[in-house]
Amino acid sequence: MQLHNFFRSSASYRVRIALALKGLSYDYVPVHLGRNEHFAEPFASDANSRLVPALKLDDGRWLTQSMAIIEYLDETHPEPPLLPRDPFARAQVRALAQDIACEIHPLNNLRVLRYLVNDLKLSEDDKTRWYRHWVETGLATVERRLAQTAGRFCWGDEPSLADCLLVPQIFNARRFDAQLDHVPRVMLVFEACMRLDAFAKTQPSHCPDAEG
Repeated sequence: MQLHNFFRSSASYRVRIALALKGLSYDYVPVHLGRNEHFAEPFASDANSRLVPALKLDDGRWLTQSMAIIEYLDETHPEPPLLPRDPFARAQVRALAQDIACEIHPLNNLRVLRYLVNDLKLSEDDKTRWYRHWVETGLATVERRLAQTAGRFCWGDEPSLADCLLVPQIFNARRFDAQLDHVPRVMLVFEACMRLDAFAKTQPSHCPDAEG
């Protein structure tokens, strides 16, 4: 497999974590979003969403969207499972993941931040305030959920799909100096995750394309 991704992309980091948890090997193919390499051929045609991550399978087919990729990996390589077997529990883990993937991340995607500055002419300070607001309020929602679901990790005592999404979001929050004091459960789960190689060794600073 080939994982086309950008070291700083939180969606890419999600998939790197999942691949590591599954013990799956892959070729790392960097696509630099800051240099607009996702619009260049042949990537733009192969991954027609023109987004990272994109996973090229051994048979040449392509998958995009991090949660779809992770669920594909979980179905084709079921051990260790990233979703509980119980339908209600599985829905709860997906809801936790979507609190991040659907409610926080889209509002702070690089495309959105560029639009705020380049098209709406917001200052860098206003852009950062926008970013922090949606991260901080979104993580407060996750914190409330974890009061009912968390053990060592987001759901009980084994890492799941939700943890694959939570950890990259915290990395991004820290990069923009977002407030995290109001989410102590979130941070305990984050710290538990970072004690595992699957999370620690795939973090942005350890990627081949990481910039100093």
